[in-house]
Amino acid sequence: MASIDGEAGVTLGYWLSSEEHQPLDLVSNAVRAEAHGFPAAMISDHLHPWTAFQGSAPFVWSVLGAIANATSSLRVGTGVTAPGVRSHPVNIAQAAATTEALMPGRFFLGLGSGERLNEQGLGERWPSAEERVDRLEEAIGLIKKLWAGENVVHQGEWFSVDNVELFTRPDIAPPILVAGLGRSASLAGRLADGYIGVAPDADAVETFEVAGGRGKPRLAQIHVCWATDEERARETAHRWWPQVALPPSVLPQLARPREFADAAQLATLDAVASEVVCGPDPEDHLDEIARFVAAGFTEIYVHQVGPDQAGFMAFYRDEILPLFG
Repeated sequence: MASIDGEAGVTLGYWLSSEEHQPLDLVSNAVRAEAHGFPAAMISDHLHPWTAFQGSAPFVWSVLGAIANATSSLRVGTGVTAPGVRSHPVNIAQAAATTEALMPGRFFLGLGSGERLNEQGLGERWPSAEERVDRLEEAIGLIKKLWAGENVVHQGEWFSVDNVELFTRPDIAPPILVAGLGRSASLAGRLADGYIGVAPDADAVETFEVAGGRGKPRLAQIHVCWATDEERARETAHRWWPQVALPPSVLPQLARPREFADAAQLATLDAVASEVVCGPDPEDHLDEIARFVAAGFTEIYVHQVGPDQAGFMAFYRDEILPLFG
């Protein structure tokens, strides 16, 4: 088993997979996660699931309101919301401020540059990766001004705002975290309160820190599929989460769940299992966590693939969470 140095300083969170679970189930999973000892959760913000088989994509802000009412200590953040036509920065700022007001001190706003699957459906031209980072930076500036109580008038490259002021604002604004690699990691260091990584990439963490992120939280997601035996877990992961085996460059570009399903037909069971920790061996799960800790991440959010969330949570409560402070 890989060593997890300073595990007491590492937080394990739970991933609320909007693509696999209906709204009431997401709320129930959040309640169950809190009861099983997870201190935090992240919830995906999707217009579409990756594949139609996954079957769900609720409006994240409605789900967050219900989670706020159903939990008492769980920290929850978006993983991640992408500013654009679907989610204008004014709407994001208002939604996030309201969510923070519903769960004071327990919400964080995760932002990213977006995928075509979720952001192009309202008809805009799909921007290049560089343009999407520029758009994200402009959006962060607007959100911060609105949270500060300013009356915002703005005519930018990507967004227009005409005399908007937020009147429901928490006393302390929620943290903003930014996801991505390269320029996005640098942007996170300059403008955000933390970083969300997409791989155990020590270079991305260093980019974030050099740009101003030293000492700030560094979050990451890992994929697991707990089951009572490894073969069953491998089959479940392949059925529910095949897109994990696609090249990372594909994820922002495909436009429809059907396109992801077609591309994922090329993903073998072994290819998916190489990206998802499968089975009931605690050491396999700890090894994956250790890879991200070694790269510099401080909070690891665990995504259990498939329907068996109860079995996964009991396993983590008994075998994994006691090792972390």
